[in-house]
Amino acid sequence: MEFLWQGFLSVTWQQVLMYAVGGVLIWLAVEKGFEPALLMPMGFGAILVNLPLSGVVNQFSPGVGETRGIIQWLFETGIEASEAMPILLFIGIGAMIDFGPLLANPRLFLCGAAAQAGIFLTIILAALLGFDLKDAASIGIIGAADGPTSILVSQVLHSNYVGAIAVAAYSYMALVPIIQPFAVKLVTTRQERAMTMPYQAQGVSRRTRILFPILVSAVAGLVAPSSVALVGFLMFGNLIRECGVLSHLSQTAQNELANLITLLLGITISFSMRAEQFVQPATFLILILGLAAFVLDSVVGVLFVKVLNLLTPGSKINPMVGAAGISAFPMSSRVIEKLGQEANPQNHLLMHAAAANVSGQIASVVAGGVVLQYFANLG
Repeated sequence: MEFLWQGFLSVTWQQVLMYAVGGVLIWLAVEKGFEPALLMPMGFGAILVNLPLSGVVNQFSPGVGETRGIIQWLFETGIEASEAMPILLFIGIGAMIDFGPLLANPRLFLCGAAAQAGIFLTIILAALLGFDLKDAASIGIIGAADGPTSILVSQVLHSNYVGAIAVAAYSYMALVPIIQPFAVKLVTTRQERAMTMPYQAQGVSRRTRILFPILVSAVAGLVAPSSVALVGFLMFGNLIRECGVLSHLSQTAQNELANLITLLLGITISFSMRAEQFVQPATFLILILGLAAFVLDSVVGVLFVKVLNLLTPGSKINPMVGAAGISAFPMSSRVIEKLGQEANPQNHLLMHAAAANVSGQIASVVAGGVVLQYFANLG
């Protein structure tokens, strides 16, 4: 009967710590409603992969040989070998996004571009703190505020911290309603937050909506070829939405496909959360750098709009809209709307913030491609 106790006696303190991490992720998902579709499977998966001799990872047994574990197989097939899961998820994300408000006010494209500065500032910080350049680049991409992009970039660059990066990316995405108000209030006054912006709904032609994802894919592919998988699948999903003849496929991409891939991605990425990889001092530092990346994104976005307003004294943009240029759609735009309402009950910024927010979705995947383009070629 000794084999019944073997598992209990084999548990290490690092594995116990990972059980606690898994429990916290599940608690955040269930009790707080923070990204439950991802944090729940990630948390439960973190417990499964850290059970001694767990059957969800590959094991070698005398007389039996190697047995394949389902979570390790999913990771090796769906993420390590092809990055298929995070890329396929972009089809669903693209199908959910309405670029109409952005196309009606194209200058808000600049907000999405500016808010990615946190990525590159964090790469510099991580490198200064001693991380290898590829690891630093993978950590910096947490600032994309886009979990699939973070997973894909860190995996392609063969980062040693895929698990910590994934946890940081998704956790901070879930905490945007807490992080962004703090960051925005650091660099704005109540008077600035109360600034109103008139909104007039402008129709965007069907032709424009169809041409937009095609042109974005082509331009991004010419500027940063490594971004084609990311941008192309995002824009393909949007083309399905906007073409008008694939409504059933559009609904499937937005619901069944996105939900299924999200569910599998969450439990699959937990393979990189095994105790021997995750429990190390660098993980704590990555969590701090990830938080810095999110704060820097928001702060730089706000400061950029302030400078833009000085250069274009005509129709001014509420500085908070710049913070919505991160990729956390639609949470960030809702946060900006709420902050505007707090400062001025007559202030309605949602549509402007949504335009900057979807711009950030494009900019984040382009930034991911740029990072891959440059850092993948380093020795």
